[in-house]
Amino acid sequence: MVNEKLRDDLTDQLCRAILSLDTMEECYQFFEDICTIGELRAMAQRLDVARMLHEGNTYDDIVAHTGASTATISRVKRCLNYGADGYTLVLEKGISTTDIHKEKSDEF
Repeated sequence: MVNEKLRDDLTDQLCRAILSLDTMEECYQFFEDICTIGELRAMAQRLDVARMLHEGNTYDDIVAHTGASTATISRVKRCLNYGADGYTLVLEKGISTTDIHKEKSDEF
């Protein structure tokens, strides 16, 4: 269920580039080059908001934990309810902050 307005050769190229990455380090290298720090942090925050909504947290809990605005939380919730199911796809694969913290400790 991809929005055909998004699909074009350049976006396909971007998706192929992301799919080609093998490690967390490669992801950091790529996203550091392709995004500003603010853009990357905003995407990471939205994913965390989606995770917390998916887990049933309240807006107040999410604001306190992430610092996201209620407008951002509402936007993410709208995507969870009416979007392309991208957040749900990733979240159901078991991506969580616990996994991320574990990966970081495994690296050291």
